[in-house]
Amino acid sequence: MDIRGYFTSLDIGWTNAAFAIAAAVISFVLIHAAVLLFRRRLDKLSGEAAQRPIVDVLQHTLARTSNVAILATSLLIGASVLDLPPPWDQRIGHLWFITLGAQLAVWLHRAIGVTARRYFRIHGRNKENEQVTVAHTLMIWALQWSVWTVFLLAMLSNLGINVTTFVASLGIGGVAVALAVQNILGDLFASLSIAVDKPFEVGDFVSVPEFSGTVEHVGLKTTRIRALSGEQIVIANAELLRKVVHNFKRMNTRRVQFTLRINPNTPPELAARVPPRLSSIIEGRDKVRLDHVNLTVLDQNYIEYEIVYNLSDADFSLFLKTQQQVLLETMQMCRELGISTAPRAQELLLNDATGPKPATPRFGTA
Repeated sequence: MDIRGYFTSLDIGWTNAAFAIAAAVISFVLIHAAVLLFRRRLDKLSGEAAQRPIVDVLQHTLARTSNVAILATSLLIGASVLDLPPPWDQRIGHLWFITLGAQLAVWLHRAIGVTARRYFRIHGRNKENEQVTVAHTLMIWALQWSVWTVFLLAMLSNLGINVTTFVASLGIGGVAVALAVQNILGDLFASLSIAVDKPFEVGDFVSVPEFSGTVEHVGLKTTRIRALSGEQIVIANAELLRKVVHNFKRMNTRRVQFTLRINPNTPPELAARVPPRLSSIIEGRDKVRLDHVNLTVLDQNYIEYEIVYNLSDADFSLFLKTQQQVLLETMQMCRELGISTAPRAQELLLNDATGPKPATPRFGTA
């Protein structure tokens, strides 16, 4: 059958066919020109992409506009002008859904990749390692394949195929797999959480209720920590995140609090000289800000002062050196003021309960 007979079988006149071809050509030119114009406009704004993230995302997303999709859209516009018999108008509707859905899926696929990598680059503190890279790649891959899965199911549903059973089968299979590997999946998602939220990184000194040490490696399933005693501790990521983790490397300041107890028989005028002397001792140290020195407890056994100061540097060695100097100068101050740090002397009363012993009866023979 030649083309004339084909148009005749579809009840399409030459005028209608020529009008449809013209509409397809004009649509192709207009759509292609609009995409090029928009991309050039975005290229002019590319210098400000750092301040406008949406520009960067749109620029990379529109770069994935398919010429095949533009051509197919133009042909569908031309076909929509034709007076087609009932079976064909439904087929044209299916083709519209497939063409636009596929192009939209391509755009979303690209937009997810660009947006996610930009977010990880900005919030990743410029510290990339193998674990972080793998975690980010898995997240991006999962999101992108979710887009294509949704598009595939929607396309099958649009073609009249019942996908309810297929979706239910996927759900049951997914639940079965999840139950079989729930521990592995839990550690994997915990690894993704560590990579994104970054509660600690390699090189940080952390402390949990059972141990303390330096993080050496964060893997997809376990985290390895070098303990203070020298051994390497391997702990599952999910179990580690369930604990309270103290990250000492991220300390900006260090609060130091200790007490000084002196003898309760110390005269009040002498006890009043302790706070200003202690304040001068602490304020004379480098990187130290005094909080307070106060008499807080007056007891029959001792007089107690509370001393609190803050170090502007959280370095542990600086804390040890500073605290040692403060304590040594405090001992010198007590010696100079004649203050005793001994507790109140205890008096022990002994009651001699010994008295005349009762006579021991004797038994004998007459």
